[in-house]
Amino acid sequence: MRIARFSIDGNVAFGAVEGEKQDELVLDIIKGIPFADFELSGTKVPLNKVRLLPPVLPNKVVAFGRNYADHAKEMGNEVPDAPFAFFKPATSVIGPGDEIQYPSFSQEVHHEAELAVVIGRLCREVPRDRVKDVIFGYTCANDITARDVQKREKQWARAKGFDTSCPLGPWVETDLDIAAANDLTIQLTVNGAQRQLGRTSEMTHPIEDLIVNISEAMTLLPGDVILTGTPAGVGPLNVGDEVAVTIEGIGTLTNKVVKRG
Repeated sequence: MRIARFSIDGNVAFGAVEGEKQDELVLDIIKGIPFADFELSGTKVPLNKVRLLPPVLPNKVVAFGRNYADHAKEMGNEVPDAPFAFFKPATSVIGPGDEIQYPSFSQEVHHEAELAVVIGRLCREVPRDRVKDVIFGYTCANDITARDVQKREKQWARAKGFDTSCPLGPWVETDLDIAAANDLTIQLTVNGAQRQLGRTSEMTHPIEDLIVNISEAMTLLPGDVILTGTPAGVGPLNVGDEVAVTIEGIGTLTNKVVKRG
């Protein structure tokens, strides 16, 4: 099931996305919230009549860096022996179609296409064989990075945590099992030209390892998001660019870069 969060007539709701052709997609509005038992209302609205929002509002976004060997190499870094985590604040999250605001303190902003894992239940110290039980689903992410700031500052809070630096969407796909999620095509285009192309099977540390690693240290809450790293091919974005992340079996997340007002 594809679960979207949307706004219509000033109201915010969740809905199940139905249909295959983009111009024929509809939302069946969900009664309640999708992290608990819910029912479909049967009330349906065309997708093109609503504004899609970030599919979840995470308490925290935990991101893992250098999790693809080719990306680590292109950045001149070694592949870490253990998962390497950092955070993006909730205020960095935007949804499909929202604008990425080019930060005033950077001259070199890069795209990073990523598979995002959405947590479905409160959990801590998750055993590897139970990881699948705490996952709600998967969505597309773009770990927007002020690369020049990342290079000159010893920690990444500003470089990767600025407002609008974490586009998520367009919805959460809940029907992928973890084996499938660990082997999906992931690609990114800028103005229609391909920049990144890889498979999640290239991750050094698969999804299970990432969730075991971070849940050893902290409690994960429903709606929290885990970013799993980016394949090679990261590069610069400029004001006016349209950037799109497409992940097999999930969908496409598209955003435009604008000058920060």
